[in-house]
Amino acid sequence: MFKVARVPAILAFFVLVVSIFCFLAAPSQGAGKNEILIGTPLPVTGNLGMEGAECKWAYEEAFKDINAKGGVFVKQYNKKLPLKLVVGDAESDPGKAAAAVERLVRVDKVDLLLSTYTLPLGFATAIAADKFHIYYHLTGTTPDAFREQHYKWTTDYFISMQKLGDAPFECLLSIPAAERPKNVALCMEDTADGRIVIKFFQDAAKRHKVDIAMEEPLAADAKDYTAQIMKLKAKNIDAVISMTSSTDWVTLVRQSKENDFNVKFFYGIKGTWGTEFAKALGKDSQYVFADGFWSESYPYPMAKELGERYFQRYNKHSVSIGLWYAMCQTLAAAIEKAGTVDSAKVLEAVLNTPFKDTVMGDIKYNPADGTGIANPTANQWIDGQLKLVWPFGKGASKVEVAPPWDKR
Repeated sequence: MFKVARVPAILAFFVLVVSIFCFLAAPSQGAGKNEILIGTPLPVTGNLGMEGAECKWAYEEAFKDINAKGGVFVKQYNKKLPLKLVVGDAESDPGKAAAAVERLVRVDKVDLLLSTYTLPLGFATAIAADKFHIYYHLTGTTPDAFREQHYKWTTDYFISMQKLGDAPFECLLSIPAAERPKNVALCMEDTADGRIVIKFFQDAAKRHKVDIAMEEPLAADAKDYTAQIMKLKAKNIDAVISMTSSTDWVTLVRQSKENDFNVKFFYGIKGTWGTEFAKALGKDSQYVFADGFWSESYPYPMAKELGERYFQRYNKHSVSIGLWYAMCQTLAAAIEKAGTVDSAKVLEAVLNTPFKDTVMGDIKYNPADGTGIANPTANQWIDGQLKLVWPFGKGASKVEVAPPWDKR
């Protein structure tokens, strides 16, 4: 009798203790989360390291500005939460970029993903985002190529590829006929990125009635472009439009000088605007063109201030940081609109929210395909600084023709 009577009493006491403990340990409304973890698989090392560093700087500045105002209000927790950037090194390699996403999700337990850099890394990481059903706020991949992939958890905001193709030809044709280069070559890196992008320049050349004298692919991350340079020189090429990484561009320009390959019009896509490009080449970067995604001359809130901050930090101007900064602005606004960090709801908010007054201007996505379209810029290295040269008009400098190497 004694044993039978005591068992219910012990159980009742145990249940009471556990109930009290659970009550005391249970989070009150608004508790339970102290920050929003945003993961990004950036190329910190490898041949895209220079560009990755610029992206990282812009992300950190945006997070600092958002957190200075208390962070992002999340209705689910009934409070503002700070954003925390968690960087996974993509090592400039698609396979390692995908692995970085897996680490960010499984180990770092990030809530959402923010963009890497370039199309090959973008596609690899978007596949990983689909695998883990986590929302990926991507930029830097061509909208046309992105649409063909039908990703379920990724959106893409990037420049109009038709206008990107038009830019070098409009700059070229702005040069007086007597000085204008006559023999144009397209030299795109031999990657998925390059093979997709070259078509836009081929189409643009036809629109502008410019004959392409030669097309020559460039191996990515090569140490020697002498063979390609000698082919171009033999064809009397005096204008080169090329897309490759910053380290490859440095090699290309250095070896062009070593081989006395005099290009009047060296137009770079992707690799010539990075933070370290001009430092690596010094005066030899003079006259090289760079594409761009943004300008501090834009009449949008924070654009001028952001450009000044970057100049104070690096003593040069940037043509890209506004794109990366704006991605943080729109992601933060989407989280607040969704009222949660749930990936499906944040994705829905991105697709259905007109974002106003970012450093890129107003941004809107197409809910049907997940893309948003931005406008590119063209710039030229003059006296150690990038000068906006296109679109033409107020604030744009005149396009300059490069003299031979021995006349500089």
